[in-house]
Amino acid sequence: MDWTAISIDFQEHLLLYLSIPLVAAMIGYVTKIAAVKMMFYPIDFIGIKPFFGWQGIVPKNAERMATIAVDTITTKLISVREVIAQLDSEGLAKELEGPALMITESIIREVMAKHQPKLWESLPDFAQRSLINRVRNDVPEVIASVMEDVKNNIDQLLDLKALVIRLLLNDKPLLNRIFLEVGRKEFRFFGIAGLYFGFLLGLIQMVLWVLFKSPWILPLFGFIVGFISDWVALNILFEPKKPIPLGSYTIQGLFLKRQKEVAREYAKIIANEILTPRTIMGEIVSGPLSARLEELVDRRVREAVDSKASIVKPFVVMAVGAETFQQMKLDISRLLLAQFEDVILQAEDFVKTSLDIENMVGTKMESMTALEFEGLLRPVFKQEEWILIITGAVLGFLVGEAQLQIMTHL
Repeated sequence: MDWTAISIDFQEHLLLYLSIPLVAAMIGYVTKIAAVKMMFYPIDFIGIKPFFGWQGIVPKNAERMATIAVDTITTKLISVREVIAQLDSEGLAKELEGPALMITESIIREVMAKHQPKLWESLPDFAQRSLINRVRNDVPEVIASVMEDVKNNIDQLLDLKALVIRLLLNDKPLLNRIFLEVGRKEFRFFGIAGLYFGFLLGLIQMVLWVLFKSPWILPLFGFIVGFISDWVALNILFEPKKPIPLGSYTIQGLFLKRQKEVAREYAKIIANEILTPRTIMGEIVSGPLSARLEELVDRRVREAVDSKASIVKPFVVMAVGAETFQQMKLDISRLLLAQFEDVILQAEDFVKTSLDIENMVGTKMESMTALEFEGLLRPVFKQEEWILIITGAVLGFLVGEAQLQIMTHL
């Protein structure tokens, strides 16, 4: 090997040869950024189905990804009974005294106008107001008793797993955001790692090219940079699972090392965007199992009406008829149920504080094992991981081939 000729050639083409590790670094970085983007975008399939095109891995596998997220939430972090048990029914009743006044008046006026319009209109204003005030005082108690029933029968009223899966399937950007927020720093590291590993491999690539100038070196190393840097970066994120002390430094997978930080970020998303009071109450009132709530409201309203009318009930029944009396109670139940969600959400801040989902989720996530915690993010990489690695390798090969053409034609 003529070292003098190699030295002269290197000096003459110094900038060109120094560009080799820089291009390799670019390959490492770009292929990683492309890999991350391919995980989440596009939301919908772009191209010609079924083979010519692409859809982000997470939205493409939305049901599986949503199920993974939900399984973590419902089996490792919280149970619906545990959440609802924290609701302070008596405190809620006090919070609803104001809103109760508004719905009570409208319910009484509507029911009386429907069944006894002449009697209601004949009552002086103070008599109407007295009746409204007496009933108004009972509405928060009725709502509180209904909420106690909800707490005791929550498994029959709310399918938490089905609710969250449905929410995430209907809102794929939210599903994306869960994983993007949880792995924000890891995805950033993924690109930076590609840059460094690409540069280091590029130095080897440069030396081999200067020495041998074989046409296979550039595209082969481009392939290797795209392939190996993906594999190495993934392992740095998740391995080793258990911390290994090394002097004053501890070696552990970067994602696993951030468990406490990630736990709080994940808990915020769960509490503020998924398991909100509005979502939970909306599902209980209007979801697939809402018929059970209707039964609970109807029973509590009947009990309240019969209790207040216990002494004069025979006279009331005689005056309006048994069938009309029963229909009046049914209408009160129906009207209360129709406004039940809106009334409860008048105390949304109280309900959110009472449930304290964010703190519950965050605390439990911090105590998860490394293997359980890894399951929050690893499935995003694991699902069709080979496609991402091969894609990175192919992109690296193509850039290396382009680099070869430039080298040989200058």
